[in-house]
Amino acid sequence: MPSATCTAFAGNRLIASGAPSEVVAVVKAAYDAGDAVLVFDDADARPVEFDLRGDLAAVLARLPVEPVEKRGPGRPRLGVTAREVTLLPRHWDWLASQPGGASVALRKLVENALREAEGPDRVRHSREAAYRFMTAVAGDQPGYEEATRMLFAGDWVAFDAAIKVWPSDVRDYARRLAEGSWRNGRGAP
Repeated sequence: MPSATCTAFAGNRLIASGAPSEVVAVVKAAYDAGDAVLVFDDADARPVEFDLRGDLAAVLARLPVEPVEKRGPGRPRLGVTAREVTLLPRHWDWLASQPGGASVALRKLVENALREAEGPDRVRHSREAAYRFMTAVAGDQPGYEEATRMLFAGDWVAFDAAIKVWPSDVRDYARRLAEGSWRNGRGAP
């Protein structure tokens, strides 16, 4: 599901950033002026496509509406959703013997797994987003190959040196997307 914000580029120039309903007007104007525009989801740098046919009112009317969350069984105020889980009998026996029962034990196991995976997942998502953007917008920039290698090596200092001569909007957005990737800290831009 797309994030709540996106960023639009016309060539190497950032032209808009914010909620899709705010960005689309600037994108439509640039498109109508003949600019090639790329829009990226700020969460993962996946392309965001707007149907730009017609006037601005028609474009805005075609924007996807946030889905309304359906309420079902469970504890809706807590955000609890009932789902089926299939386990072996020995797993059910162990869960039943835990304080608070199976539901509490499963929630604790999942929370612990989420905490353990947080760092590696954040790094992977950050690197993938930065790479996706860099490939789309900066593939012809000097130092692109070195920047890509340093991104995946987790070396902030070398990455920053490799993108130093890039256009400022492209450089700043690549830095922002890559922010969670660094093993050697983050220097001042």
